[in-house]
Amino acid sequence: MTTHASLNVGYFKQGKYVMVQGEQYRNGYLYNKSGDKPLLHLVTLDWPPYIGDQLCNKGWVFQFTISLLADQDYPVYVEFLPWARAVKAVESGRADILFPEYFIEDASPSDNYQGKTRRELLALSNAYPGGEIALLKRRGESDSFEGNLNALKGATIGVVRGYQNTPEFDAMMDNNEFVIVEAVDDLQLVKLLVGKRVDLIIGDPKVLRFTVSYSDLAKSEKVTLLRGLENVEPALRYNNLYFALSKAKPNWRGVLNDINKGLYLFKNSGETERIIEMGSSECY
Repeated sequence: MTTHASLNVGYFKQGKYVMVQGEQYRNGYLYNKSGDKPLLHLVTLDWPPYIGDQLCNKGWVFQFTISLLADQDYPVYVEFLPWARAVKAVESGRADILFPEYFIEDASPSDNYQGKTRRELLALSNAYPGGEIALLKRRGESDSFEGNLNALKGATIGVVRGYQNTPEFDAMMDNNEFVIVEAVDDLQLVKLLVGKRVDLIIGDPKVLRFTVSYSDLAKSEKVTLLRGLENVEPALRYNNLYFALSKAKPNWRGVLNDINKGLYLFKNSGETERIIEMGSSECY
């Protein structure tokens, strides 16, 4: 396989620029193939602007993850999958790491293994920067939300199947306190709202808007969807992002230690912030 220049990832280490070569491999991309540690199989999703197979540089979370793991001497194979399949791949041990993931509450049940919690199957890394979770409504419609979800009991709310939202919202959802309509992805979620199938939707407003812009829809349809959205204030919370490691893999503890070490080093050196800023500026 030839190496494609556009697949290469770069980061700074002690003032020096380090280039990590990437190539197309199996169903995804292979980086740092001569790394000394065992190959890690990562699964992710299209979740722009954070990460996406068609995004410029595949998004800052992709650049950050490859850099961090290559710096810890791991060869990395990354595969883009629909979210529910990505979750299953790591919970089952077919893949090593799922990213990016929100914080997973201790009681959060697995959709794949009855009677198991997700935290029994997955170990979470330390946090890295993420984004807001908020409710969105149709532009111009009034809402009674002032920060207390109890005001929304009985409302019809759209969610993406398998996504973590906020602990309070998810607990109320599991308790059937809202009428829930499930979407398969972020784009379908926006369509549910603008098409008046639901009263509200929940998600990262940045992701929802970017997903519409980045879709294959006709320009007129994109404009209709984007004009139809409005954030409900206040936002529910700021969510950090995490790596989720499969506990079915025998070496997960060592990998987790290396990831946490890498997160610490990148944050302290300013590299995390630099990659986020570069990921945003290079793509516009």
